[in-house]
Amino acid sequence: MSGSISAGKFQDHYAVLGVGRKATTDEIHRAYSALAQKFNPRNGSDPDREKYDAITLAYETLSNPATRQAFDALLPKEDEGPPTFATGPFFEALAGEADRRMAILCILYDRRRQNPGSPGMPVRLIEAMVNFPAEPMFFALWYLKQRGWVALDDKSCPMITADGMDVVERNLPAPERVRALIKPECLAD
Repeated sequence: MSGSISAGKFQDHYAVLGVGRKATTDEIHRAYSALAQKFNPRNGSDPDREKYDAITLAYETLSNPATRQAFDALLPKEDEGPPTFATGPFFEALAGEADRRMAILCILYDRRRQNPGSPGMPVRLIEAMVNFPAEPMFFALWYLKQRGWVALDDKSCPMITADGMDVVERNLPAPERVRALIKPECLAD
């Protein structure tokens, strides 16, 4: 390996050897041999120590399966085409966002009403109560915090704010819609 390759400077070993990411070991070896023969400072047809060192480093990295795998992990994922927008799942999820946020606000409102001295509720308890996956729950909590309707107590537990209580009171949710988003074992009537 070379001391002439500056520390901290990223080298795309595939680009240096002129091979694709899916190149076989044989293709990597052939590319290295041709380039090393050309740039070898001792007897190359176009001697260049810096290029030769870069080529050697690339070959040493890509010819060893373990170091190649580690290098590949550093690279961005190859695009497999343009990004897509799944309209069906997006609009289905969007339709339930307001209900999920309202369910969380209702849970936190009830917590503050029943326990005003300690109104915060650990996220794991909210997650245990709601009848929807964690990702939408975290998304809803993020939104509620951004709007100032939920804050975090000194233990990083979400708690409803006065503004959040006003939102619930001004937009009284239909009880059946909130109940549908809370696990049955967590409902008490």
